[in-house]
Amino acid sequence: MRSLSFSPPPNNHKLYFSKMELTKILNCYSLGVSNGNWKDYALNFNSNEAIFSFYKHTLASPDCILKKYKEKKKKGILYQLSFNNKKNSKYRDIDQLIASIKRSQLSIISL
Repeated sequence: MRSLSFSPPPNNHKLYFSKMELTKILNCYSLGVSNGNWKDYALNFNSNEAIFSFYKHTLASPDCILKKYKEKKKKGILYQLSFNNKKNSKYRDIDQLIASIKRSQLSIISL
């Protein structure tokens, strides 16, 4: 009988959105879809950041980008929000970021 050797899993230290964060982001995204603001989204992950992008059209550049990333010197997590690659706001809490997106959706609708 041969012995099986199991190698340890690969060193995978990617940064991801938690289930709670993803639920909040997708709820916000669904409101934008129902209002006609967004039609597509993309998720990207690497070792330093997790990115959720909202698109008005499939072939367009992202309308809104939510980025979760590790601080370099401190070991905390920050969230960054940018609209049309112009406005960069940083938050320590996902709820503050979501509230900012919802406020911006209200301004989009009222225009």
